[in-house]
Amino acid sequence: MTATAATPSASPPSDLEIARAATLRPIEEVGAAAGIPADALELYGRYKAKVDVGRLPPAGTLGQVVLVSALSPTPAGEGKSTLTVGLADSLARAGKRTMVALREPSLGPILGMKGGATGGGRSQVLPMEDINLHFTGDFHAVTAANNALCALVDNHIFQGNALGIDPRRIAVKRIMDMNDRTLREIVVGLGGPAQGVPREDGFDITVASEVMAVFCLASSLRDLKERLGRITVGYTWARRPVTAGELGAAGVMALLLKDAIKPNLVQTIAGTPALVHGGPFANIAHGCNSVLATTTARRLAEVVVTEAGFGADLGAEKFIDIKARCADVAPSAVVLVATVRALKMHGGVPKDRLGTPNVEALGRGLANLARHVANVRRFGLEPVVAINRFAADTAEELDAVLRWCAEGGVRAAVADVWGRGGGGDGGDALAREVLTALETPGQCRQLYPLEAGIEEKIGTIVRDVYGGAGVEFSDKALRQLGQIRENGWDALPVCMAKTQYSFTDDPSRLGAPKGFIVHVRELWPRTGAGFIVAVTGQTMTMPGLPAEPAALRMDVDDEGRISGLF
Repeated sequence: MTATAATPSASPPSDLEIARAATLRPIEEVGAAAGIPADALELYGRYKAKVDVGRLPPAGTLGQVVLVSALSPTPAGEGKSTLTVGLADSLARAGKRTMVALREPSLGPILGMKGGATGGGRSQVLPMEDINLHFTGDFHAVTAANNALCALVDNHIFQGNALGIDPRRIAVKRIMDMNDRTLREIVVGLGGPAQGVPREDGFDITVASEVMAVFCLASSLRDLKERLGRITVGYTWARRPVTAGELGAAGVMALLLKDAIKPNLVQTIAGTPALVHGGPFANIAHGCNSVLATTTARRLAEVVVTEAGFGADLGAEKFIDIKARCADVAPSAVVLVATVRALKMHGGVPKDRLGTPNVEALGRGLANLARHVANVRRFGLEPVVAINRFAADTAEELDAVLRWCAEGGVRAAVADVWGRGGGGDGGDALAREVLTALETPGQCRQLYPLEAGIEEKIGTIVRDVYGGAGVEFSDKALRQLGQIRENGWDALPVCMAKTQYSFTDDPSRLGAPKGFIVHVRELWPRTGAGFIVAVTGQTMTMPGLPAEPAALRMDVDDEGRISGLF
């Protein structure tokens, strides 16, 4: 197979212009086409609705799951969400009853660096402006539920502390869906005896919180309430864990989330039904949309296209080792998104020179893609490489990637879903490769057994997925390992909190380094979500804004028309 380079347009329309030019169908029509009865839809305007899963018809044959992942991301951008949407549209165009299941964007990255996160070009989910801003209020509900728990913890201590919670060992933080570095470390309870008990505290971003993880792993409202009750809020003076259930907080938290837990139905530009729901970060939390959205899509479609955040070392590993353990959503095929630009950057080309053809550097960067291919195979699945075309890509560069894939026995195709759309012919070749892969699906398997200890699980991920030589635990992490064993949490899966840019815990080490040590700084039990977070390197749970935030380019005119989003 050979590729033809795209001809750059003089001034291509922006994502926002493309989205505004699209003709949306009323959401009732989208739901009907997906097999959702009208009485199962709770309308949020004309073009978005929540789905009451309890009103859906009985499930028949469940659809196959296609998991979209990627090579290690770079500042050059890979367009994974765009590719996910475009692939779903292309599969629908090929005659498959298809749905796409995506995460909701977080306001923090949107106002910080991204500017938007609903795909791009002619492969977007709509209404783009609504989804990127407040949408149906799910993140606000998660924030309220989490902060209600924090308020109840501090009030319990103030009102006599019958559970004997040690104020120095409170394990939950307040959250907000915004990047704000000044709130990472704060002191609360100042102002005298009537204002509470002074203690150190801090804020996490909403998408890094355990409540968001619980929200996305719950299979029902009942399961949600039970998981919320299992959240460890802190420890007593004798270091016994105290849960939200013991505090009596699970009921009100579930109450605040009872509407948010219903998946959100929207559509792509091409009209493919899309469930956009939940949004944990993949470099901190498990990086997947909600279990309820994915399982609902499986009930309604033949093929469900979903994505996991960042590269396959993070999102895909967590999808398989965490999400697929607790829900029937194991993928039948995995798509790895790669770009010529990202491969050249992994091969040592600086960002400002990525537009210059460089097959030699691209060849060096293929080592990163090779490790991700090997990792997908380690999970018992055969990957399909999707080469997401950018305008500056040359035919020689595209052919070099296709040739490398062919020599390695890897299915691959070039896709132009940004420019031509999946509803057009931009993803036809990729759809054919994915459909071929689905004819002989792999047998998905987890990387490690649950009975292995936490140290062993982390070591397995570092050696087998990252390519490292081993793990170094801080003194604090070693003490926490002992507490995890004492409390009987050793059988939980591990959720690695690591930079997305590198297999190592150093974001500057691109490509495919070997023989490195991963440094585990802390271990956080997330007993409601059901995993242990291993914090490595300099990973933070509250990002900061860049020197020039995307928010400064955004505005709204007197007619309510938005500018600067994308």
